[in-house]
Amino acid sequence: MGDLQTLSGPIVVLLMLLFFGGSLYMSIRISRRRENADGYMTGGGKIGFGISAASMTATWIWASSMYASATSGYTYGISGPIHYGLWGALMILLIYPFGRRIRAVAPKAHTIAEVMFARHGRSSQLMLAGSNVLGSLISLTSNLIAGGALIAMLSPFTFTQGIVAIAIGVLAYTLWSGFRASVLTDFVQVLAMLGAVAILIPVIFFAAGGPDLFVTGAQNLTPQQGDFFSSDAFFNQGAPYIAAVLAYAIGNQTIAQRLFAVREDLIKKTFVTATVGYGATIIGVGMLGVIALYAGIEPMGGDVNNLIPQMAATYLTPILICVFFVMIIGSLSSTADADMTALSSIMMADVYGQNIAGKKNANPRTMLVVGRLTMVGATAAALGFASMQFNILDLLVFVGAMWGALVFPVIASFYWNRVTNVAFSVAVVAALATFLPVRFEWVDLSGGLGIVSDVLSVIGIGVVLGLMAFGFFGLRVALVVGGIATVASAPFAIGFLHTYPVLSGSLVAYAVSTTVCVALTMLNKDRRFDFSVIRQRTGDFDTAETAGAAGAAGTEIVAEAEGVVKDADASYTGKEQ
Repeated sequence: MGDLQTLSGPIVVLLMLLFFGGSLYMSIRISRRRENADGYMTGGGKIGFGISAASMTATWIWASSMYASATSGYTYGISGPIHYGLWGALMILLIYPFGRRIRAVAPKAHTIAEVMFARHGRSSQLMLAGSNVLGSLISLTSNLIAGGALIAMLSPFTFTQGIVAIAIGVLAYTLWSGFRASVLTDFVQVLAMLGAVAILIPVIFFAAGGPDLFVTGAQNLTPQQGDFFSSDAFFNQGAPYIAAVLAYAIGNQTIAQRLFAVREDLIKKTFVTATVGYGATIIGVGMLGVIALYAGIEPMGGDVNNLIPQMAATYLTPILICVFFVMIIGSLSSTADADMTALSSIMMADVYGQNIAGKKNANPRTMLVVGRLTMVGATAAALGFASMQFNILDLLVFVGAMWGALVFPVIASFYWNRVTNVAFSVAVVAALATFLPVRFEWVDLSGGLGIVSDVLSVIGIGVVLGLMAFGFFGLRVALVVGGIATVASAPFAIGFLHTYPVLSGSLVAYAVSTTVCVALTMLNKDRRFDFSVIRQRTGDFDTAETAGAAGAAGTEIVAEAEGVVKDADASYTGKEQ
């Protein structure tokens, strides 16, 4: 590796044993002889402010977001990390206005998909659950890729050895206590990460040349990379991510899990705090990519995933490399365990609890087995995908765009009592059917189809900004903001927006899902949904009665009276609620 500083094999092994061993010790200390299924999924919905805010911050200050922010800085210049970190922070902030409505409607739910089952039925639930399974697997994969790149760069171990070691380490401390282990270790991990970032970024900056670097290295930048208001950065990074963050806020189960876990009166405080912590940290780490760009550093092997560990190996002393190593391992672990617990909750609550056994007959002990087997299977699948070494930034933007098809139908389902299962399902399928050809350029958009795509994208702009305004200011302001955004952007966007397939695909997904959902909902003249039914259909699986009856294998589980799942039509009446 030439003049790059690296760590010896024994030091790397020792650091990983200390980190994962400490996490395992904390997990064992909170473990219970007979684990509770609801605690395994959401911690009982009573997590306090400090733990919740730290967990939300740690979950989203993940290794992949650090690597992707640095990649954005290296690719687009100084505005790249700002586009990445600022809009990512906005995603966290957007959770609380919608989150308060979701918790009010379903105070004891475990997943958004579970609520969609109570609201609409099985097809809507499985669409949301399926997209989250794919999204969490991609997220878990990208974190393993980040860890593998780190270990391959800074130690004598290979990429494959790195991803296997990290996967086993995270699985070991998460497997037994699930979500409770995840949030407890997040608290310690976020303190370590924030401290490390505060030390390491300034050290690397001054070691690379300090303020003079922006003068001596300016010739290494293209005009677009040197422009703080770069249109290249906005259309390729900023705008797609603005569209993606709303989808992450609404569709991502790792976020929903923490929403259902925190005490209901602490939702706003928790997510505002996490917004500030995430934004500052990720923008700061992304500046490593900007420093590398000004310094004229080429990523080793042409792989931008190597950029952050390469900067550390170039400019840090061995002691600080150890600190850096722990920072990255902590950041990826805090999100990898969140992905594992998200996947386990989906399989426990949505697949087994609602669709196989049914809520009336679901056995909490069986649910725990399902959850733990899910973690093992997800880890094995992510290891297989990680070996392909995809570009992390591409993975993250793709997942966010994919979830864009779900955003409006999900939000509308919590506020508008006329939305039906047909409107939800058809809207999502239609949006995905248009998103994929645009995103992957399967069709030629140079002619009339390009204009159609641009028109839909303009509608998508109005939808995205309108939904953001709706969360904070209500329907009237949302309609005004959405209308103005659509009209104002049309003259500039129609004719060229289709040349940015990542952005266009996401906006088209928003536009199609919204227009189809609204059109089909307006056809529903008589049926109105009673939102109070959701509270009855969602709730604890591990009630006091079932916990007492779970001692003997094969014991019949007592049904929770308010959790009996009725036919979907029973929740509709012939008048407004």
